Amino acid sequence: MILGMSLSTYTVVHVVLSLVGITSGVVVLLRPSASPKAWGLTTLFLVTTLAASVTGLLYLLPFPRFGMGHGIAIASLTVFVPTLLALYRHRLAGPWRTIYVTGAATLLYLNAFIAVVQVFSKSGYLRSLPATTPLSPPLLAHFLLLFVCLWLTLHAINALHPDNARTNGRRVKHLYVVDRWG
Repeated sequence: MILGMSLSTYTVVHVVLSLVGITSGVVVLLRPSASPKAWGLTTLFLVTTLAASVTGLLYLLPFPRFGMGHGIAIASLTVFVPTLLALYRHRLAGPWRTIYVTGAATLLYLNAFIAVVQVFSKSGYLRSLPATTPLSPPLLAHFLLLFVCLWLTLHAINALHPDNARTNGRRVKHLYVVDRWG
C-alpha cells in the first residue's frame, strides 16, 4: 500500500498523471503563450508532471531499491525549480522565457523518456526486440523522442520571442495541431 491505495490503484494513478502530463506538455509547447489565459493548461502540465515525479519517487516505499526512474524523478524535481521561477516569479520576462521553455521541454522529455522505457519493458512483443544493436527499436524510439522534444523547444522559444509576437500589426499564426491533420 502506498498513500492508502493498493499498489495496482496507485500505479494507475501514477500512469494517468504521467500521460496527462505528457499530453498537456506537448500542447503547451505546441501553443506557447505568455498570456495568463494559457496558464490553465500550463498549470495542468506542471502539476501533473510534478505529481508524476513525486508518485514515482514514492515507489521507494514498498520497493526500497533505487532505480533509473527514481533518478529521473529527482532530475525532474531539480528542473522544476528554475522552470517554476521563470513562469510564476519572473513571468517569462527576458531570458526567463528561454529558461522556462527549456525547463518545460526537459520535464516533458524526462516524463516521456520513462514512458518509453516502461512501454518497452512491459510489452511482451517490444521486450522481445533486440535492445543491444546500434539500431535497436528502444534506442530509435528514444532518438525520435529527443528529436521531437528539441523541435518543440525550438518552436516554443521562437513562438514566445518578443519579435515574433506581432508582425505588421497582426499576430503571427502559431502551429495548431488541427492544421496538420484537419
